[in-house]
Amino acid sequence: MSLPADAQAALDSFEQARGWEQRARLLMQMGDRLAPLEDAQKCEGNRVHGCESLVWLVVEQRDGQWRFKAGSDARLLRGLLALLLVRVQGLNSAELAALDLREWFTRLGLERQLSPSRSNGLHAVLQRMAELVSVS
Repeated sequence: MSLPADAQAALDSFEQARGWEQRARLLMQMGDRLAPLEDAQKCEGNRVHGCESLVWLVVEQRDGQWRFKAGSDARLLRGLLALLLVRVQGLNSAELAALDLREWFTRLGLERQLSPSRSNGLHAVLQRMAELVSVS
């Protein structure tokens, strides 16, 4: 499966990074560029449970494709969410369900930096995405 253009651009940037410090800087920059959620979107109904930090997820469907917005109170997590979002934007329900999150973060060179709790949190976000698209 080919990557969306934004995901390929992110992958190219991370593949060129030398070491964790450069990847961490890229991660922070991606998080800083994440479109902020409106205060009204930071509600309990949009909260993703299973994350240690506060995470909110909003979904809409346009032309048969899912578009997500996400936010967090944690800067590093915002970067991870941005990387998740560039990977899933525009996927249909079947593609979203088939996504291998571990493989994506491994390709980015970030798998060692994902603590078990952070990895579980990202999987909770992906699971919430799948739930949202199955009921919409």
